[in-house]
Amino acid sequence: MRAAKILFKNMDAGILTQHDDGTFTFQYHVSWVDDITKPPISLGLPKKYAPYESEFLFPFFYNMLPEGSNKQIICQLNQIDTDDYFGLLLITAKNDAIGAVRVQKINDI
Repeated sequence: MRAAKILFKNMDAGILTQHDDGTFTFQYHVSWVDDITKPPISLGLPKKYAPYESEFLFPFFYNMLPEGSNKQIICQLNQIDTDDYFGLLLITAKNDAIGAVRVQKINDI
């Protein structure tokens, strides 16, 4: 299992998890959902207490990934498989993401 903190404008909004069977879960922190001043990270992931579950990486996160030759170079330099979308997300969206959302790997899971 791998997990990452999802940061919105450098504030901890929730957790994205890839389970050992390859499925994904995204869950907002309760404090994020409770705070009416905090927006959802995406229109496709409105704020709610229950976790979102998917067999595939959620489209919002998938759309943060590089494509084409940029993807090939990043995967080669970081020695990750081109089909490892979660790994690619962890590499590319930790510091240099377009928009307000960043992804930080959690090592203790």
